[in-house]
Parts: sequence; C-alpha cells; structure tokens
Amino acid sequence: MNINSIMKQAKQMQSKMMQIQEKLADEKVEASVGGGMVTATFTGQGDILSIKIDPEVINPDDKEMLEDLVVSAVSEGLKKSRELMTQRMGGLTGALGAMGMGM
Repeated sequence: MNINSIMKQAKQMQSKMMQIQEKLADEKVEASVGGGMVTATFTGQGDILSIKIDPEVINPDDKEMLEDLVVSAVSEGLKKSRELMTQRMGGLTGALGAMGMGM
C-alpha cells in the first residue's frame, strides 16, 4: 500500500468512527437491580440519562441498601454501555487490524 491509500483509508475509518459515536449517543442501555427496584439508563457513549427508584425501596432506616442498589445499577449500566460501544466499534478495529494498524 502506498501512503495516499493508507491516508484515504484512515480518513474513511475516522468518518465511520464519528458516525458510530453519533449513533451511540442516540442508543440507550438500561440496567435494573434489586428486582427492578433501581434502574439506571445510559447512552451508548456512557452518559447517564436517568435513575429510577421504586418508592418501596426508600427506607430512611436502611439508606445503605438504597445506596448499594444505586451503585450496582450505575455500575451495570456503565458495563452495558461499554459492551455496546465495543460491539459497535468492533468492525472498525477489525478493519484497522487488516490494514496492519492494529490497536
């Protein structure tokens, strides 16, 4: 491959990556813990959109349980968001490897 061909392919990859990232901003993942007591919603880019808490789990005498549920829901939501991003970007990283530019 010559340098012009490599540069052209790199620009195409960059354009595709930007398109994927824009789409990820519109995609949503949701993580629910405690039998649905706490639900966290994220974009595919990992931005948190909302946390929903079932009123039944709000107990002033056991705030630690609620805190743990929120942390669990956020952690699981971030994990799902990262997995979605990895899945969407997988085609690009495979193409980079084929070009000899593996990451």
